[in-house]
Amino acid sequence: MWCRFLDWRFGCRCDDDRLLDRRVGNQRLRNRSFRNCRHDGRRLDHRRRCRRRLGRHDGRCRHQLDFRYVVGRGREISSDCLGLDVVDRLVDAIRGLRSRGVDVGAVVCGKRSAYIERRDAPFRAEIAKYYTRLEVVDDLRAVTDDEVLKVAVFTSGSSADDVAPGLAAFCATHQVVVSGEHWVDVMNPTANKGTGIAHLQAALGITRSQTMVFGDFLNDLEMMDTAKYSFAMDNAHPELRARARYVAPANSENGVVRTISAALGLSWT
Repeated sequence: MWCRFLDWRFGCRCDDDRLLDRRVGNQRLRNRSFRNCRHDGRRLDHRRRCRRRLGRHDGRCRHQLDFRYVVGRGREISSDCLGLDVVDRLVDAIRGLRSRGVDVGAVVCGKRSAYIERRDAPFRAEIAKYYTRLEVVDDLRAVTDDEVLKVAVFTSGSSADDVAPGLAAFCATHQVVVSGEHWVDVMNPTANKGTGIAHLQAALGITRSQTMVFGDFLNDLEMMDTAKYSFAMDNAHPELRARARYVAPANSENGVVRTISAALGLSWT
């Protein structure tokens, strides 16, 4: 089993322009691709998204690969949801940052959909890049009919400098993870990619020696411990590179698919 969680940023399989190389569509790897995947609890139509990048394909992914909500063949294997009281406090904290001049907005990620309350065009356009099912609501605190897997926070500035310090009060009880240059994720302390992989391995009867994982940022740290073949991308955070057993070519060089192609004896060129 190879795993790079199909998170809402397409992770380290994309190049710097967030695109998958078209050669991916010419590999048998596509048969392990995106059909019927779920992301953050939402059924994403990855077929449409991938067709825009790769053209039509007949591949399928039978297991959802998002560590907070693991689904296999239509059956929930595990989930790790935030309490609504925590979501309310996070929304208030993020609103407070915005009132102090930080260009920031929250994305409440539920099993059925993602939700935002900022309506300005630049923010909506940025978030729409990552979420296929996205609802704009008047008040995020009023979203009570969906189970919330995490709250993602986007800023046009530095996530580490502008957002994370403002959410420090949650660090004692929850994970506040700088997941990208402009993103911070807040989730339960038990939610990480390592536990997600472990649940999936148990459900499939797969061992560490049969698992290959790829990561590029700090939210991938725990996942590196779940697989014999743990790869950090060449452009990964230094701490992740130190944790991984191997290094794959950078995102911009299609490192994930190139590495998997080599492992399966497929020609990349």
